[in-house]
Amino acid sequence: MLELVWLIPALPLAGFLVLTLAGRRFGEPAAGWLATLVLGGSFAATVAVYIGLIDRPGEERVFSQVLFEWLPVGGLTVDVGFLVDPLSVTMALFITGVATLIHLYSIGYMHGDRDFPRFFALLNLFVFFMLMLVFGDNLLLTFLGWEGVGLCSYQLISFWFTEMPNAVAGKKAFVTNRIGDWGFLVAMFFAFAAVGSLNYLDLNANASSMAMTTATAIAALLFVGAVGKSAQIPLFVWLPDAMAGPTPVSALIHAATMVTAGVFLMIRVNPLLAASSDWLPDVIAWVGVGTALLAATIAVSQNDIKKVLAYSTISQLGYTFLAIGSGAYVAALFHVVTHAFFKALLFLGSGSVIHGMHDEQDMRWMGALRKLMPITAVTFIIGWLAIAGVPPFAGFWSKDEILAYAFDNSPALWAVGLVTAVLTAYYMSRQVFLVFFGEARWNDRRPEDTDEEAAARDVHPHESPWTMTVPLVVLSAFAVIGGLMNMPFSKDLKAFEHWIEPVVHGSEAHLSLSGSEQVLLGLIAIVGSLAGIAVAVMVYLRKRLPVVEPEILAHAWYIDETIAKVVDGPGEAAFEGAAAFDRVVIDGAVNETGTAVKGFGSRLRTVQTGYVRNYALMIAFGTVALLVYVVTRLAL
Repeated sequence: MLELVWLIPALPLAGFLVLTLAGRRFGEPAAGWLATLVLGGSFAATVAVYIGLIDRPGEERVFSQVLFEWLPVGGLTVDVGFLVDPLSVTMALFITGVATLIHLYSIGYMHGDRDFPRFFALLNLFVFFMLMLVFGDNLLLTFLGWEGVGLCSYQLISFWFTEMPNAVAGKKAFVTNRIGDWGFLVAMFFAFAAVGSLNYLDLNANASSMAMTTATAIAALLFVGAVGKSAQIPLFVWLPDAMAGPTPVSALIHAATMVTAGVFLMIRVNPLLAASSDWLPDVIAWVGVGTALLAATIAVSQNDIKKVLAYSTISQLGYTFLAIGSGAYVAALFHVVTHAFFKALLFLGSGSVIHGMHDEQDMRWMGALRKLMPITAVTFIIGWLAIAGVPPFAGFWSKDEILAYAFDNSPALWAVGLVTAVLTAYYMSRQVFLVFFGEARWNDRRPEDTDEEAAARDVHPHESPWTMTVPLVVLSAFAVIGGLMNMPFSKDLKAFEHWIEPVVHGSEAHLSLSGSEQVLLGLIAIVGSLAGIAVAVMVYLRKRLPVVEPEILAHAWYIDETIAKVVDGPGEAAFEGAAAFDRVVIDGAVNETGTAVKGFGSRLRTVQTGYVRNYALMIAFGTVALLVYVVTRLAL
């Protein structure tokens, strides 16, 4: 069954090609069903590969398949080959599984869009590149997928590009990610110089024998790439604006594909991190927990239903980097998996709300939707409890494990992580209460309304069609039971840890906490989450506490706005100055050199008349001059 691995990315690629060439002929909804079926086939192939891999003993769960030689250049040979191991298969399982549900959901969500076939073609291409990223057996093939998902994110975020904010958001995502990609690119140069190969098996096998400086340089540069893709400080500014795309795109980017790529890369090269200098893991952990806290504070004051979830994704990704910096690779991947379930659920749930509210996204004009959208409400509430860290929902188990490793690494890291968890419970509760509880505010007069607009407003919320609600139900089930794959009560219940162990063996940190200490930390985390929920109840339901939504948090600490002002002001002036220097000095030097050579050539060619008699005369003059010279020398 392992030989079927090529089929996993091939099916979505085939779907993209068919829809690109004949999508208009398929039309709606056939184009959507075709895209969904090929993703379902890809998921089935992934399950088959998983079954083939799990039959092997732990130490033998590695399989390589080379399709063809790609780049034979001197001492560098790069194949198009796939690496099948527990890490790549785990990623592929939730990528294809969640993406299939998102495709099904999109059939209902994108109903009536004039570019319906193009949307599904791009979704298929997005998943293809993500699968190439995780299955590639070398850095260059991963980089191909890495750039591919960046391209697709640009196309999908700016899908409705006729509106300027959407086009700008797509460009912003593309440019910001290029900054991080520089680190990945330079890391490949260093890796080839160090081991003469870009293959992961060669690179990881030689990590322990590398000079610490070399290992640190490669790992740090790859981390720069991961910071861009997974939206960590300072390159997180693109992800909130990624909400400009259709909601299924947001779900795909935030839950199943692009933003998980950085976490995957760090886990893939975990031997390099283990061999690097001690300061690098500390930097990764602090960048992660700092990002988690920063994004959580911003989410507290956001009013756009999708913006809250966007900052929540940045925060949750921060937790995974906190885990990686603490050496908890299993916990990081475990949280990536559970996050894929509840974050896809929350984004698709928000899309259902937007659909039912006739494209309204401002939570201040919602309320009481649980009565008219019961399926969306119940499933969204399950996602809320999961991300808030309430047991027994999936998010509690993965987040609690990360906090335990953080405490073992540094109590300060744990404290910041705990505060973030409390804020997460608070702002997600705020979102649920504003959207589904309280009084209906759908038709209330808004500050910007004219009298005619206020009188004409007549919103009638409604539940979404079955193509949208079925994925919500399935994802909510996984948000409830997902934690069962790695329960902390005994080694026998840690199935996920045993599954991933061959990939991180030798690099994974070992907890020094006693069982009672872990229980105490877990109880503190539960109390913190419940406290966050309780405060939100008192503020937004009971209204016994004042609403505190600072303007500075609504503007995301003015970080993005400051960057925009710098780029549009001094930045633009600097760019114009650099362009002028290039035009006047660089191009001027080149052009003047060419002009001088051209003038000299024009004068020189007058000597070359093309007449034989002229050449004979010149030969005669030369001969005479030579004879005079010789005779003169002899006379002396």
